[in-house]
Amino acid sequence: MVRIKRGVATRKKRIKTLRQTKGFKWRRKSAYRQAKDALRHALAYAYRDRRAKKRDFRQLWQTQINAACRESGINYSRFMAGLKRKKISLDRKTLANLAKDYPQIFEKIVEKVKEG
Repeated sequence: MVRIKRGVATRKKRIKTLRQTKGFKWRRKSAYRQAKDALRHALAYAYRDRRAKKRDFRQLWQTQINAACRESGINYSRFMAGLKRKKISLDRKTLANLAKDYPQIFEKIVEKVKEG
């Protein structure tokens, strides 16, 4: 039976891990065992937080829209229900930007929702 030597592949894998941990603190960037563990956690947090980011921004947009709606004398839930009823399909990100940067346009949208 032929002996398979894996030194090259192992070294390649370790170098790849150490390259990915560049910028980490202390031994987590230079010692393979610590780097491997740090990288595993970093990748898990990155995966989790890409999803959390979407939740956080949606929550922020809802808060901004609610604040702008209340200045116009309507609450968030009635405003969103009115948008659906009037078949105005603007997403929350766009509505939040309109409320923040173009309040007069947002005010017209609110008036449109209120009239029906």
